[in-house]
This record gives sequence, structure tokens and C-alpha cells, in this order.
Amino acid sequence: MSLEKAAAHLDELDATARIHALLTCCHATHWAEEVNRRAPYARGEALWRAVEEAWALSTEADRLEAFAAHPKIGGDVEALRRKFATANLSKSADWSGHEQAGVAHASHEVIERLSSLNLAYEKKFGFIFIVCATGKSAEEMLGLLEARLPNTRGEELDNAAREQLKITRIRLEKLA
Repeated sequence: MSLEKAAAHLDELDATARIHALLTCCHATHWAEEVNRRAPYARGEALWRAVEEAWALSTEADRLEAFAAHPKIGGDVEALRRKFATANLSKSADWSGHEQAGVAHASHEVIERLSSLNLAYEKKFGFIFIVCATGKSAEEMLGLLEARLPNTRGEELDNAAREQLKITRIRLEKLA
């Protein structure tokens, strides 16, 4: 779905339903409320401008709320499959599973390394490694994780925020 269709879909919803839909794309409550406040969008570019401007206004707490809604990349793949196979599957969890499909076919060694470095990343920065995983292999994500691990917390908050925005756009395009 395009941003044009997403804007049209969101414009058809009442405020409560619109916020719920936005939260499936980026689980940051204040961000969703701010994007909702800027409705109606009429066009995809107006929606995207609202998304970007609201994200630019988000606090560290807002960003951490969004990051916390993501499953860990390279975690226990079987546990992720079980989590995403529940009858009460949300769009966001379903999308995360598809976004991380490259991890499901990785070697045991790569999964172990991802798991180990994810723990180190989370311990160092206080939040999970966020990357737009769509179209990336496990090996690519491992390379990105290794490259970002030496960064400062501030750099990683910025990197993760940029990656979250990429993820949000992909998910917006999948709405409806």
C-alpha cells in the first residue's frame, strides 16, 4: 500500500481508531496522538510530514516506548515463532515476524552471535538494537550490529530513531 492509500485509510477512521492504527506502525503513544492531531492528511506527503514532524518532537521516553515494542532480532527464533503464532496476533507482531524473516534461515553461529551481541548492546545502551530488517539477511544485521556497538548512547538513540522511522514508513504503507 502506498502512503496515499494510508492517508486515505487513516482519514476515514475516527480519532480512537486512527491512534490504534498508528500505534501498530510505531508504538509511541505521544507520537501517535500528535500524528492524529494533525489529521486529516488528504495526501500521502501530508501524512508523512505529520509522521516526521511528530517523530522529531518525540522525547527519549517516547522513542524508548517505540523501541520496546519490537522483538529482539536474533533472539530465540522458536520463541518468536510461538509468540507470533498466537490467536491474538497483532498487526505489529505479524509485521515484525515478516520483517525479520532473514533471521529464520541464518546459521546457528550467526544466531548465537546476534543473540550475544544483542545482549551486549542492550546492556550498554539500555534498549534493544533497532534496525529496519526488511530485506536484510541475518549476516547483514549482524554486521550492522557489530558496526554500531562501539557508538555512544546518544549516537545509538539517533541511529535507532532513524531506523524506527524507516520501519514506520514500511508499516504505514501496509495499513488497510
